[in-house]
Amino acid sequence: MKKTALMFFPAFDWSLGSTHPEREERLLYTQEQLFEEGVMDLPQIVQLNPIVAPLKAVCRTQAIFPSSEEQDLEAHRIAAGSALVMGDAWARQEIHNGFALVRPPGHHAGAVVWGNRGFCTLNNEAILINHLRSQYGYRKIAVVDTDVHHGDGTQNIFWHDPNVLFISLHQDGRTLYPGSGFVDELGGVNAWGQTLNIPMPPGTGDDGYLYMLEHWVLPKLQEFQPDVVINSAGQDNHYSDPLARMNVSARGYGQITELVRPDIAVLEGGYSIETALPYVNLAILLALAGEDYSQVQEPSNRRHTDVSLKDFKQYYQDLRAKQESQRVTWDKERVKHLLNQEWAHEDYSVYYDTEGFQETRQEYVRPCAYCGGTVVIMSKVRLHSDVCVLVRIPFLACETCRRTGLDVWQSLSERSQESHRYGSILLQNQADDDIRLWKRYEGVTKF
Repeated sequence: MKKTALMFFPAFDWSLGSTHPEREERLLYTQEQLFEEGVMDLPQIVQLNPIVAPLKAVCRTQAIFPSSEEQDLEAHRIAAGSALVMGDAWARQEIHNGFALVRPPGHHAGAVVWGNRGFCTLNNEAILINHLRSQYGYRKIAVVDTDVHHGDGTQNIFWHDPNVLFISLHQDGRTLYPGSGFVDELGGVNAWGQTLNIPMPPGTGDDGYLYMLEHWVLPKLQEFQPDVVINSAGQDNHYSDPLARMNVSARGYGQITELVRPDIAVLEGGYSIETALPYVNLAILLALAGEDYSQVQEPSNRRHTDVSLKDFKQYYQDLRAKQESQRVTWDKERVKHLLNQEWAHEDYSVYYDTEGFQETRQEYVRPCAYCGGTVVIMSKVRLHSDVCVLVRIPFLACETCRRTGLDVWQSLSERSQESHRYGSILLQNQADDDIRLWKRYEGVTKF
């Protein structure tokens, strides 16, 4: 019998406030619903227990600045650890698929982390993906993000990675946080086309979502042929959600899950605590377990009107035409202080809405025809005087990019010892699973 795993981690000791949408009781109604409906008694359902994600697993994927000791990570590490347990069980073929019902969420947390944004600090799915790659050797992984908000953090982490296909279906960023996720966001210079954003109009509803999946997402997955499919299973597309207006039903979520067929689903958003989450989670779990979800019915009615399928089909055609007309626009500069090589370069800023500060980044990637390329990110926030740096050598790195990354790490570390120019420098040598942090006055810590 094919087993479907379920993981609960409600994070009762982590809160953004008693009236905040992301609050402690968010998963309690779901837990009660699943037990009341007898789902936990199904012979194919197994329940797993969470762990605390090791710091190495976290730092393999994200740079926590100025250091992990200065961030409140306990609940976030357990949420990420829950995803790792699920991934281990799947990779060892102990389960057929699984659903990690965890909080805090993670898909707004990017490659560099100075705090919480969009309710997220650690990116549970991204940490899981790189765990599966480093520990089990999986090469090609797809992420299908069905949260109503664009998964900008996950996109940022894998922007330069040609072996991770990131797909996000979300409410149009012109109408909703974080204001990104447009069709011209297609990936970095070495991973062009490996990011697919599908912004959709408010009121899209079940039919629109299923149409996009069948006509755009599933063909893209078929073309990519991933070893693993991860679903960032946000539930704030539901018609009763207070933060958005996408008009999807619980049964629609069941259909989405049945079409995507994720190996592992990880909960993201969803803030209609009583009238949506218990029913959406029930439908998703039943779909994963191969059970009938057609009788799942919410107690409330839709508040909004669906966009007609006729209008939506025209919207889809226009969106695809716009996406297919895009071209690579990366600017290349000679960056002498990073060694005398050409690097594709971009400056941008990230706003931490939960905590109210701005991060500025300078991001460099080495253009490479053989791998994802060495990545260097220089990051700063006003709360700290120091610039902090992430140096990433990618999985499956070619020898030139591997050597370049080590040279940059060594050069910046030595320079900082003399001039105190940088506060922390994290080396993510994913190719060799060698994660090191240089910190002023403390030297090098190897994870």
